[in-house]
Amino acid sequence: MRKSPKYSPEVIERAVRMVFEAKDQYASQWAAIESIAGKIGCTAETLRRWVRRAERDRGLREGPTTAEQQRVKELEREVRELRKANEILKLASAFFAQAELDRRFKS
Repeated sequence: MRKSPKYSPEVIERAVRMVFEAKDQYASQWAAIESIAGKIGCTAETLRRWVRRAERDRGLREGPTTAEQQRVKELEREVRELRKANEILKLASAFFAQAELDRRFKS
């Protein structure tokens, strides 16, 4: 499987800006994306995803913004960590409760 090249935020921002500025020069947004993607050196689908993300971030399209998506990822990570910690605490609690019962019966 081929790894796609990483593009700098400046290149992404410039490509998206070019699509927004060129919308009147092409029959459709897709035509603009195809033309500009060739000039930037990325695939049309990659540029389309960048444009859609920019539209969501600017409030031009429905859906979660980049910041909202990042916040959800952070919260999901935190929930996973808390569930692990909770499970460890439950096991430790059960272990110490059993140890206390064993100690009482031996005394």
